[in-house]
Amino acid sequence: MDPLSVLREYAIRGELDRVVQSGDELRFDSEYAFPCSAVTAYRSKQGGFYTLDALLFFARHHHLKHTEYLQSARQYRLPTVTFPDRKPLLDYLLGRIASSDAVSFLPPPPSATVEEYRPDAPSLPLDEPPSSAPATAADEAAADLAPAAPVDYVAMIHALERPLKDRECLLECRNRDFHAVLLASTKREEERQRLESQQRKDGLVAKTRLIGSDDHHRPVVAAYGGAGDDAADAAAPKPKIHLKGSKIGEGVPIILVPSAFQTLITIYNVKEFLEDGVFVPTDVKVKAMRGPKPDCVTVQKKLSRDRAVAAYEVRDKPSAFKPEDWDRVVAVFVLGKEWQFKDWPFKDHVEIFNKIIGFFVRFEDDSVESAKTVKQWNVKIISISKHKRHQDRAAALEVWDRLEEFMRSRSHN
Repeated sequence: MDPLSVLREYAIRGELDRVVQSGDELRFDSEYAFPCSAVTAYRSKQGGFYTLDALLFFARHHHLKHTEYLQSARQYRLPTVTFPDRKPLLDYLLGRIASSDAVSFLPPPPSATVEEYRPDAPSLPLDEPPSSAPATAADEAAADLAPAAPVDYVAMIHALERPLKDRECLLECRNRDFHAVLLASTKREEERQRLESQQRKDGLVAKTRLIGSDDHHRPVVAAYGGAGDDAADAAAPKPKIHLKGSKIGEGVPIILVPSAFQTLITIYNVKEFLEDGVFVPTDVKVKAMRGPKPDCVTVQKKLSRDRAVAAYEVRDKPSAFKPEDWDRVVAVFVLGKEWQFKDWPFKDHVEIFNKIIGFFVRFEDDSVESAKTVKQWNVKIISISKHKRHQDRAAALEVWDRLEEFMRSRSHN
């Protein structure tokens, strides 16, 4: 009986595990024995005939992906089944089809085999000793075959890897000067620190145009502390701004935010919200933050009526304020709790929100109860979306517009 028919019979019965290798032979129970390199009658679409050990290995590993199957076969130095032959060969071996045009039981001519297929060898009866012909390299590789042994695919991948670059090679880029990149980055960081240092000074000039009754035709820049930019500014009398019985102190105006995490706007995310128009949750900012919590954050905005930049300090510890610091407070983001205003130098909410503009930022789909207390105060409620971040800019601009309008109304007073 020919090797292909015997292999097909065992594959159909699901008894391929009963095929064992003994030296350079494949034994099918006690019925048949064939040389491992025996050429079968199944012709490849490339023209050559498959050997018995190649078909047996494929029948046992057909469930693998083709790339994994090829790597596994190469590990054992066995001939492989080509990808176009996989499905028709498997259908024939498992009995899904009765015959195949690729099967030719006539002895193939010597020229019918291709270089990767081993030459034909006669089948041996069980009682005949193995051939005394010298073993080839392929025979020795087939003798080491252990079909039942597990395949270490990770080791196979590592064996095929070839290092191309290391860490030092990655830094050797042509026409790239990393020293220049370092200098540019250091320069930008120094400039940022210098600007922040200047903005935190009490003498920082907040260049904002305060539209008064007599400044429609003559530009006037009001400075919160510090000298004017030129001789004309020095000669012009600085307007005294009164806030219903209280003046603005010298220095940068202050915006207060709650120190509790229950509010949406805190000292951690206020800069992104007011300057960039993007709401970032406080917990996200805290996790990404490096270093201690800031005591003061400076925010700026180009006002709509002119291009002068208004600077504001944002703080969240009013308990550390001096009396002159309270004169600079112009706005507050409220938490909606009474205890936020404990020890403030005002007698009640009416006085607070007459002298300071209040904002309450909430999610638009929050319950009405969350703003029940705030609605009793003279506070502007700003609603933002939980998920639609493109709407944050409109909310931030509304805060700036209200604040700008409030500052102008105080200048008239």
